[in-house]
Amino acid sequence: MYSKETIKRFQKPKFVGEMKSPDAVGQEGNVKCGDIMKIFLKVDPKSEKIKDIKFQTYGCVAAIAASDAMCEIAKGKTLKQASEIPYSQIVKKLGDLPQIKVHCSILGTKALNNAIKNYEERKKCLQKK
Repeated sequence: MYSKETIKRFQKPKFVGEMKSPDAVGQEGNVKCGDIMKIFLKVDPKSEKIKDIKFQTYGCVAAIAASDAMCEIAKGKTLKQASEIPYSQIVKKLGDLPQIKVHCSILGTKALNNAIKNYEERKKCLQKK
């Protein structure tokens, strides 16, 4: 059974959508369950804070809700702070998840970390030019 918060985020996610001209994109999937999460970031280059964040998720109720909760937690944080978000914080924000669905919050943190790595790689490439 899902919490009220999980159902609310599934039905009306705040951060869903594709972002035009993102500074970074990260993706993660799980072949066993079929969930795929894509994270888009806009980053303030001076403070390295996440100015905007969006997601596109193909998956179950828990995957969509976890993506939305993760975006809310990460927005406004520095890249370093965001990279340290534990999956348990996402689960807590959702008011718990069934044990079999906790992997959705782990996918969210992996997708976010992939986006952060993408940002750092792009930044290095621009500095070399």
